[in-house]
Amino acid sequence: MRPPRRSPRRRSRSPLGAIVVLACIAALAALVALVAPTTTLRGEARAVDGDTLNIAGTPIRLVGFDAVELDQTCLRDGTEWPCGREARAHLADLVAGREAVCVSAGRDRYRRELARCEAGDGDLGAAMVRAGWAVADPEYALALAEARLGHRGIWNSRFDDPAVWRRTRGEGDADPWSWLWRWFGA
Repeated sequence: MRPPRRSPRRRSRSPLGAIVVLACIAALAALVALVAPTTTLRGEARAVDGDTLNIAGTPIRLVGFDAVELDQTCLRDGTEWPCGREARAHLADLVAGREAVCVSAGRDRYRRELARCEAGDGDLGAAMVRAGWAVADPEYALALAEARLGHRGIWNSRFDDPAVWRRTRGEGDADPWSWLWRWFGA
């Protein structure tokens, strides 16, 4: 005679386990942020393009947004215009006569410091996005919405996303996973 078959027991998972795992991940992320070396650069900045500065010979790539490229053009009312040059001019105006303070947490593959910078009234990234000279990461979503709704800068024209523009001109990354490396700041 066979013993009666037991039905498999389902273990009910407690939400407490998920909460503990998430708390551990958050604590690890906070620890990494505290331990990660940061560099503060300050001084008179010169705009190289719409998202790159130079302070005392050190190139700094502003993070959180991607401005149109220096040689990029946009189309407004059927006419091309140098939107990339105007983006650089706007960044130059934001830093003109002001000390820029940049906090860097690493470098990109071109050896530029990856940083958030402030000058004058505040965050240069937010100012560039709000003025309509860039596409942006989620952290600048409100500034991006303001620019798009206000038809400011490039949002008053037709343009290629800067990453697409670089890729179509052979200036982008050949590696299809490059977005992931950029996301991790490598």
